[in-house]
Order: sequence, then C-alpha cells, then structure tokens
Amino acid sequence: MTDAPPDNKLDEAGPLVFLIAGEASGDDLGARLMAALKRRTANRVRFAGVGGAAMAREGLDSLFPIGELSLMGLAEILPHLPRLLRRLGETAAEVARLRPRAVVTIDSPEFSFRVARRIAHLGIPRVHYVAPQVWAWRKGRARKLSGTVDRLMALLPFEPPYFEDAGLPCDFVGHPVIESGADRGDGAAFRTRHGIAPEATVVSVLPGSRHNEVRCLLPVFEGAVELLARQRPELVVAVATVEAVRDEVTAAVRTWSRPGIVVTGRAEKFDAFAASRAAIAKSGTVTLELALAGVPMVVCYKVSAITAFLARRLLKVDHVGLVNLLTDRVVAPELLQDACTPAGIAEQVAPLLERGAPRAAQLAGFEEVVGRLGGKSPAPSERAAEVVLGIVEGKTG
Repeated sequence: MTDAPPDNKLDEAGPLVFLIAGEASGDDLGARLMAALKRRTANRVRFAGVGGAAMAREGLDSLFPIGELSLMGLAEILPHLPRLLRRLGETAAEVARLRPRAVVTIDSPEFSFRVARRIAHLGIPRVHYVAPQVWAWRKGRARKLSGTVDRLMALLPFEPPYFEDAGLPCDFVGHPVIESGADRGDGAAFRTRHGIAPEATVVSVLPGSRHNEVRCLLPVFEGAVELLARQRPELVVAVATVEAVRDEVTAAVRTWSRPGIVVTGRAEKFDAFAASRAAIAKSGTVTLELALAGVPMVVCYKVSAITAFLARRLLKVDHVGLVNLLTDRVVAPELLQDACTPAGIAEQVAPLLERGAPRAAQLAGFEEVVGRLGGKSPAPSERAAEVVLGIVEGKTG
C-alpha cells in the first residue's frame, strides 16, 4: 500500500518542485528548467533539492553540495560510498518530508534512479530529465527503467520510441545546446583580443574534458596541426578546454612548434568557434555546438585497445558523432581508433578550409541537425517546463 499522493490543488505560494542534479551539466539543465518554470507560472513556483551554482542563482537552496555526487569510476566512488549512501537516504527523506508536486531528477542515473526507487511508495510523480543512451548500449534497460520513473524527458528525437515500447512515457524536449549560445560567438572580438590577423586561418582543437582523453588525443591533434601548418603558414590554433584539465593542456600546447591559444569558459570558446574556419573535435556534445556555430569539423576518438575491443562488441549504432547519429548518415567524417592519425585528420580537415563541396555539404547537414534537435523555438527548457507543469497540475500522468 502506498502513501497518498499530495493534494493537486496548488497552494498560494505555488507548487513545490523537487530537483536533483549531480554534475555541472545537470546543474545547467536544472537552472534553465527552473527559469522556464518561473516564467510560465509568473514566479508562482517553489524549489527544493540538490543542485549547484547555476540552480542556486535561480533560487535553489541545495540540500548538500553537488560536488559530493560528481564522482566517476569505481576507484573514486568506493572511498566515498558511506557518505553517498547517507546522502541518498537524506534526499529520499527530504522528499518524504516536503511532499513536492513532482520530483525531477536530472541525468546522473546512478544516484537519480536510486532516489527514484526509494520514493516510489510516496506516489509522487517522478520525472527523469536526459534519457539514458539505451539505443547505443543496452536496449533492455528501457524496460527496467519503466519501473523506476514515471516519465522521461529526452534530448534526442529518436529516443522516445525505445522507452515507449517498454511502457514508459517519454517526451522529446530538445537538446540544451540549442540554448547554449554557440551560434552567438564574436569572431572579430576573439581575433582582436588575441592579436590574430584578419587573413589568418583559425582552427579550433577540442581534445576533451577528461585526463585520459587529453592524453590520447592531444598528441595526435598536435601532429595534424603540424601537417596543416605546412600547407598554411598563417594557421592559428585555438585549443578549447575546461578547468579540470587546463593545466595539462596548457603545458602540452606550450611545447608545440605551432603555438596554440588555450581558451576556457563557454563565452571564449564560442568566440573561438566564430573565428574558426574548421575544427578537430573529440566526439561528444561539442560536435553539436560546432554544428550550431556553423564550423565544419572532423570527429575523432581514441581509447585503449581493450576498451575499444569491448566497445565494438557492445555498441549498437553505426556512428558515434551526434551530428551523424541525428541524420543517420556521415555529415562529418569520423576518425576512430586506428584511423585517428595526424595524417588522416589533416587530410580530412584540409578541404574544409576551402570553399567547395566538402565544406558546403557539412554546412547544409548542420541545418538539418539543428532542425532535428527541435529547432530554436520554443527553447528546450520551455518544452521541458511544459511537461513538468502538466504533471504538477495533473494534466498529464
């Protein structure tokens, strides 16, 4: 027997929505969702839960620091397991105490789904934001998830059928990259700040945000830059990175014979994109940012031989780049594992620096990608807010 769900009548202060984000990307998503909920309710909405700085700016007083959940890998998690289990219990207890109209968990499935299972008896609607990539790895997981949460909000248009076939309602709300500002960079300002001549060719290099990615990819990207510079002596390289690996990237780039400009921060990265003719990018969300910014790219990835062997046995898709997955064809070339070499990258990038068919084909493909992400209006956060409010007000189950 379950506890009775909360009364559907909204109180004068507005409905309470409990949100849980476990890492920086989820904090950004949560903040945009909160802002959209406030707009749609004329600020008649209240928040509680777990989040970071972005969600705090929108009015969330986090139950505990989000950094306590930002752990990856067994070696990192094990020493903190007692604290994580305590935080899990505290979160579930706070949901039971506050009796919110809905609980919205954002990505971080290891923590989010455990909370969702613990509060199932309360009868409070459980919405998960960012569908797990069951289409790439474990399609059977969709059926298991249908007993864990009540509704999903997906970022990619092809995701809902996987979950709806398993009996779990799933709404495509669009990818947050649409709201990132990647298409609003200032290339002229970037050139001025860094003393880059108007006639110089700028190429963005994006080696990833994790130490193992940087170690695997940056030496290969350096070799590709060297080859491209032989053809274009005026070449300037902008290496976009994140704070977690900034020192490592800066130290490596400092030794390049073709010095690179290391940039961090979203605004500076997007200005670099606006100044760039092409990009060499690690596979991931950054490929969608580049597509939105209209920067032709080569998508690269390289892991250890053992990891690659396992991935080939488990991976259930034909492409790894999101721009290619969304269109189900090769919009941007993918150079993976043994194909990820300096010569291979330089060969693919060179024609993108010129006017011609390869460049034009990518730019046309990017328009298709943006359309498949749901377009720019309404914004993904507004669509997500509509789903959440429908549940809060009892219009959708």
